[in-house]
Amino acid sequence: MKYLVLIQARCGSSRLPEKVMLDLCGKPDLQRVVERVQRSRYVDEVIVVTSIEKSNLPLIKLCAEMGIRVFTGSEEDVLDRYWQAAKLLNPEYVIRVTADCPLYDWRYLDMAIEQMQEDTDYMTELTETFPDGEDIEIIKLSALKEAWKEAKMASEREHVTLYIRNHSDKFHIQNLECPIPGIGEKRWTLDEEEDYQLICAIYEYFISRGKEDFVTEDILSFLSKNPELEKVNAMYKRNEGLLKSIKEDKSVIDE
Repeated sequence: MKYLVLIQARCGSSRLPEKVMLDLCGKPDLQRVVERVQRSRYVDEVIVVTSIEKSNLPLIKLCAEMGIRVFTGSEEDVLDRYWQAAKLLNPEYVIRVTADCPLYDWRYLDMAIEQMQEDTDYMTELTETFPDGEDIEIIKLSALKEAWKEAKMASEREHVTLYIRNHSDKFHIQNLECPIPGIGEKRWTLDEEEDYQLICAIYEYFISRGKEDFVTEDILSFLSKNPELEKVNAMYKRNEGLLKSIKEDKSVIDE
């Protein structure tokens, strides 16, 4: 196996409870994410990685209905969850996707795979030129293993690729630039109630027209005609969860 997608999902979100199960025009958010990722021309398998908490049972049931394999692991040590799942299938690369990205554009994943250099350990959009919610992360299995072995800070265990980002001296990190300039400030992630309102409006527009395979350009065109929609969630900053984790960081080496 060359490319394994691991979609990070759980029902215990504090800011928007059970957001992965929220309805988006007849299908739960998680199903929408899975289906969009599966449109990739290169992905070999998509697996959902969740935690062992009982609250995730609806999520696990949904995956069973979709015929998607699920791996359950640590609630807080997400890096361990990823490594334990990945090593079972031993792919060359792990693609990290989070379930709060129902507007994920699979074409950019394919573009990233095509642009990835042979010696790259980790590829992502370091310069954040993609909308928040269209994040791309491709990790060589050997790099994921080293991060799992060496990461000691709580933030690096919670945020899977942070150790790699923090140690560019150890890893070859390749940046990915969005082919559409000037859209990096857009917020298309699902983390707050206002995000849900925006994403619902986008889905309702396209699904009512029988178009499930809408892409970034389609969304931009729709929003350009409905600019008031983007004001709904404009008060939220990118990567708030990560910034909070770093602020409250601690070593887990003795835990």
